[in-house]
Amino acid sequence: MPISPTPHQLLFICSQNRWRSLTAERLFDDHPHYQARSAGTEPGARVRVTAGHLGWADVVFVMEKKHTDILRQKFATELEGKQIINLRIPDKFQFLDAVLQDLLRERLAEHLPAFTAGSN
Repeated sequence: MPISPTPHQLLFICSQNRWRSLTAERLFDDHPHYQARSAGTEPGARVRVTAGHLGWADVVFVMEKKHTDILRQKFATELEGKQIINLRIPDKFQFLDAVLQDLLRERLAEHLPAFTAGSN
């Protein structure tokens, strides 16, 4: 089901912000309708998620349910009124893996009207 109203600022969350969420962010480089950022939930993440990230985002995409749980535990106030979408992508892919990119495109096309399976 598409998100309404159309979001423009997308935040992608995984554990370490090295493979899944960073790959998702890269899919939106130079996209005409969306800006994307990514972050991780773990202390050793490349970029660790902050309240500022969540405040910036129109919608938050997580890779697994545990990421939603962590965000709700740490940032309940900042998440009020925000939609969190679980993309259900396991931690088994490397950065920019072709299968990961295809899976992200497929799952994101369900939620983002201006993002089609063939874009970028």
